[in-house]
Amino acid sequence: MKYKSIFQLVIVTLLCTSVFAQNGDDLPPKLDEYITKVLQTFNVPGMSVSIVKDGKVVLAKGFGVKKLGEAAPVDEHTLFSIASNSKAFTATALALLVEDGKLKWDDPVINYLPWFRMSDPYITMHLTVRDLLVHHSGIGAYAGDYLIFPPSNYTRKEIVGKVARLPMAHDFRTTYAYDNILYLAAGEVISAVSNVEWEDFVKTRILDKIGMNETTTRFSQMKLQPNVSSAHIRYKDSVRVLEHYSEQAIGDAGDPAGGIASNATDIAKWMITQLDSGKTQQKVQLFKPTTTKELWKIVRPIPIEKISPDISPAQMDFWGYALGFRSYNYQRYKIVGHGGKLDGFVSQVVMVPDLKMGITVLTNQESTGAYWSVIYHVLDYYMHNKPFDWIAGYKKIMDSSIAKSKSEQVPITLPDESIGKPPLPYEKYEGVYRDAVYGDLSVTKEPTGLVLRFTHTPQFTADLKYFQHDTFIAKFRNPDLRSDSYVTFALNPDGSIDQVKLKIIDPDSDSNFNDLLFRSTKK
Repeated sequence: MKYKSIFQLVIVTLLCTSVFAQNGDDLPPKLDEYITKVLQTFNVPGMSVSIVKDGKVVLAKGFGVKKLGEAAPVDEHTLFSIASNSKAFTATALALLVEDGKLKWDDPVINYLPWFRMSDPYITMHLTVRDLLVHHSGIGAYAGDYLIFPPSNYTRKEIVGKVARLPMAHDFRTTYAYDNILYLAAGEVISAVSNVEWEDFVKTRILDKIGMNETTTRFSQMKLQPNVSSAHIRYKDSVRVLEHYSEQAIGDAGDPAGGIASNATDIAKWMITQLDSGKTQQKVQLFKPTTTKELWKIVRPIPIEKISPDISPAQMDFWGYALGFRSYNYQRYKIVGHGGKLDGFVSQVVMVPDLKMGITVLTNQESTGAYWSVIYHVLDYYMHNKPFDWIAGYKKIMDSSIAKSKSEQVPITLPDESIGKPPLPYEKYEGVYRDAVYGDLSVTKEPTGLVLRFTHTPQFTADLKYFQHDTFIAKFRNPDLRSDSYVTFALNPDGSIDQVKLKIIDPDSDSNFNDLLFRSTKK
């Protein structure tokens, strides 16, 4: 960044550093230099950091740039998608309705949504409002996500209605399996009970009360704001801008699970309210202290795995899911928080109730090692822990992951068109194929060849290139989806197409078509 005068440089410096000294609380020495090193090590263009302590903002500041290749800096007002950190807002909204006497945590969901169904009638009758939030309903991990990421044209109610067709992967209330779709059901409960849409309820009952005036509750609003970070993804050995983020990440139907965008200034206010038992920075009582205990109490324990020795101090002794929050320990302290990820953004909220402090890191590149390197460095300072080289540890993990991914990549050579031809004429593959949950998939012959389209998810449009046998390669027109797949057609005895099955090629892809089977609608 260039400045026309020393005066301008001084003014900018004062504006940036004034955020540090709002109340005189100290920070880890040379924190700016440390964060700059994190950005460089993990190739993260920009980051937003908030630290609160004893009800005050210690730090709310941006680092790096909003968009790779451009000079505009991230500041404390720059919006980032907070993704699944939105879930804590959904849980808090339900808690407010509990305080209002309009619902009860342990009431069946069908008391408020009479049309709601699970695939198991017993679970339908017994699934409670609390169960919606803790990922142990019995459906598989991430079940239904293709209805939400990338966005489909189904309404929120239509998406929740499809839960009835999701098979049970586990026994009821026995197994932690993270899902997003039941948070949409929670959003529908909020709307049904309050007669206000989730987005408006969260804004008026939570954001406005706290003073989070720059935070948006509709994903579609984010791109319209004046100070917004771009999304970035790592592709092979480089990082690039995710140009179609607003079209591919999530739609407004998914807002209760991950649609909020916020910044360092507003998230600091959110942490202060949570840490002060529902009391805002302006001493407005948003919710009761008993509600804090309810929101933070573990409902579903999560199995603990041995972590990499490269980051051994972070080994947890307990870990579990509460209502919109996770709870675990770091060293001798209990942590309450959550993470968030959408294509091109990752974030983490960490609060330490016993120290009355919290830290949030929002980033515009999918590097969890970057935000954890900052978080643990700050926690070590406030907890008076022995220093540890978090950057080196997470760098080793990142390098190992990249190397493993490269080794798993299988080069695919498509046959020459003159010798590689499918067993059937292209016209025979044309048709509409249906999945009970995700709807229709069409295959049509066009001048460029066969084209595959998910009818209800416009981002899932791919050109089919013949591979071998009855298998094609689906090359999605938006390469940033990283969803290229094998597409295999199964035949009936008469040679007609019976069904279509997809299988993801890229081992790093967030997509997982492997359980989808589309059957021909032809009779």
